[in-house]
Amino acid sequence: MTTWQGWQHFATAPPLTPPRPGDAPRSTEERLAYHSAFVTVRTPRHRHLTTQVRTLMLLGRHQQTTARPSLIVTGPAAAGKTTALIEVGRTCHLAHTRKHPAPPGRHHQQVPVAYLLVPPGATAKTLATEFARYLGIPVTTRMTQARITSAVCHTYAQAGVRLVLIDEIHRLNPRTITGAEAADLLKDLTERIKATFVYSGIDVAATPLFSGVRGAQLAGRASLITCGPLPTRHGTRRPFTDLVTDREAALDLTQHTPRTLPRHASYLHQRTAGRIGSLARLIRQAAITAICDGTERITKKSLEAIQLDHLAEEHSRPRTRRPTQTA
Repeated sequence: MTTWQGWQHFATAPPLTPPRPGDAPRSTEERLAYHSAFVTVRTPRHRHLTTQVRTLMLLGRHQQTTARPSLIVTGPAAAGKTTALIEVGRTCHLAHTRKHPAPPGRHHQQVPVAYLLVPPGATAKTLATEFARYLGIPVTTRMTQARITSAVCHTYAQAGVRLVLIDEIHRLNPRTITGAEAADLLKDLTERIKATFVYSGIDVAATPLFSGVRGAQLAGRASLITCGPLPTRHGTRRPFTDLVTDREAALDLTQHTPRTLPRHASYLHQRTAGRIGSLARLIRQAAITAICDGTERITKKSLEAIQLDHLAEEHSRPRTRRPTQTA
């Protein structure tokens, strides 16, 4: 999705839909493919993030003299930050194309959203090259960073980019010379490109991005939204159980017993530490296993047989006390 063609394909592809009563049964291969991709369940967090981004885009629409207000999405690994980020981008893309349709017989010329990843060990030039690559701007090894940046700013303005999503922002380290230059480039781009910038990264507030003079500039312009693990309870609501219920409703298994997964919500929360990404992987993997072994159902026993990502497994492993040493 880090090219315009890839992003456009993602944003305009029909969303996956759960099986509905009366639909013709899907083949085994179709159901395996369905659970591999699976549906995206929109949570209150997604809706909150969408509202915040829309508000910031309106706030900065006519701002001319300084960088527009931006947003940082932070939180631990596997908390659903990237999913939330790209879903906000998809919503913005579809809303823009509905409001500004292409003329009959022509492809849409405007590019409302750009999605980029900060490359490992990013320098100002490699970061500028990522911006160029998204829109297919030709870059040669002999081009200077300043020349690439000028081409990026001009082309992004011509394309009408309104929202720039930058993922893996924690890879930037302003304490190094190259990292400081890359951070300065981002500041320059936010002032020269008439778009709202939204960043996403792991525990950004604890990284060098918020320290020193450069960090103070970023913190002074960006709001912070934390995507932490979902709690089992929030007032009278049970957000994690609600998510599990929605995930189960989207399954396409012939023998699965309804309400099985919500009954094991406490176990699932303990296994995944409330992380949306870990939960999605556990359910998807259990569903694919159920199809492959012919059981066509998910049970607690089948969930226990799934080995999750290392982060989740480390968290769910029982902690043993060290024996007290005696003299």
